[in-house]
Amino acid sequence: MVQRRNTRQRQLVLDAVMQLDDHPTADEIYITVRQQDEHVSRGTVYRNLNLLAEEGRILDVKVPGGDRFDHRVDDHAHLVCRSCGEVCDVPDPNASDADARTADATGYAGVSHYTVFSGICPKCQEKGLGEQEA
Repeated sequence: MVQRRNTRQRQLVLDAVMQLDDHPTADEIYITVRQQDEHVSRGTVYRNLNLLAEEGRILDVKVPGGDRFDHRVDDHAHLVCRSCGEVCDVPDPNASDADARTADATGYAGVSHYTVFSGICPKCQEKGLGEQEA
């Protein structure tokens, strides 16, 4: 994990991820950052999101429809609604064990993984959305 100099723009991006506690998209983070500094470009936000994820300070969560970002970097999984795309955290107490077992079985080093479950969220269920997918 490479630690880079923390620029003002990178701090604005990190602050936005922390503030938007609902697994925001890069565009949602960009809008929030622009409210703080209208001179920050979309490219700067995207580049800093990637750098922060590389450093392990945030998670880049790959879900259908595009990447989402998470300020939690502890062992946990994600659950995405197949109807509306909402993403929530799910405890994953066995994550570290799975990485170690996989490394032992394969000889690979630095093994990591992320888990994304899918389902229909309670709000969409109430609206009758996604029933054919359930």
